[in-house]
Amino acid sequence: MLFRSGEELPPGEIGELIISGPQVMLGYWNKPEETALALRDGWLYTGDMAKMDEEGFFYIVDRKKDVIIASGFNIYPREIEEVLYAHPAVQDAAVVGVPDDYRGETVKAFIVMKPGASVTEQELDEWCRARLAKFKVPRSYEFRDELPKTIIGKVLRRKLQEP
Repeated sequence: MLFRSGEELPPGEIGELIISGPQVMLGYWNKPEETALALRDGWLYTGDMAKMDEEGFFYIVDRKKDVIIASGFNIYPREIEEVLYAHPAVQDAAVVGVPDDYRGETVKAFIVMKPGASVTEQELDEWCRARLAKFKVPRSYEFRDELPKTIIGKVLRRKLQEP
């Protein structure tokens, strides 16, 4: 089931994926506060943002904790990252929300280029503007040699948000 603001959502809408059934965990070991947040009224709140199609298939869009809220718009980093990965000079990319006095948060992209490739911030901006809604286009780009990752290769977004 997809859920937002206490309401079940129809197909095509994006909301938090919640599940129920005998296979769902009983809780987090020695973490009653986290268990209380995740398990409510017999439902496990997964933290995954998803949408369901007309046939009942679910598609994970992003993690709830990674959603960027800019001027009231929900922006899913994964969508922007997919656009950046499609650029021929981009080897690795990560997108995070950073504080913005006017918008609340704004989009910042971290880029690792392919060996021997080059691209400017302006070229990436034009690439994104041609493929994304205006409010989703990163406001800034930071070029790095590598992105911080876990031992299994998952980007550590929180490290990128640290000052």
